[in-house]
Amino acid sequence: MKKLALEHRHSPVPYVSYVVGFVLSIIATVVAYLFVTHHLWPKETLIYVVLSIAVIQLVVQMVFFLHIGRGSHWKLITFSFTVLVVLIVVVGSIWIMDNLNYNMMRMTPHEIEQYMQNNEGL
Repeated sequence: MKKLALEHRHSPVPYVSYVVGFVLSIIATVVAYLFVTHHLWPKETLIYVVLSIAVIQLVVQMVFFLHIGRGSHWKLITFSFTVLVVLIVVVGSIWIMDNLNYNMMRMTPHEIEQYMQNNEGL
């Protein structure tokens, strides 16, 4: 028990990792802000540039704050499963809303109201 306490006391504290991650996140945010406010590229190109910076910032935060990729591989598996579930929910919701929009847009507002009243008991 005493050996475990000594090992824990002398383990390096990862404050440097947090500071580096914070600085890199601030730099990514400022670069994206400057690109958008100074209109350096057309809107179509700027969207892809800002999305690329967002992905870079996501990776920086995963590595420096969440410590994904260091230590146990279960962190990566858990994070991957979480991303998969979120993607399923988001893509499924968009798919359902788009399908509803497609099916309902062929009707006038009066026809939609009439349809809702006729099928209220379903």
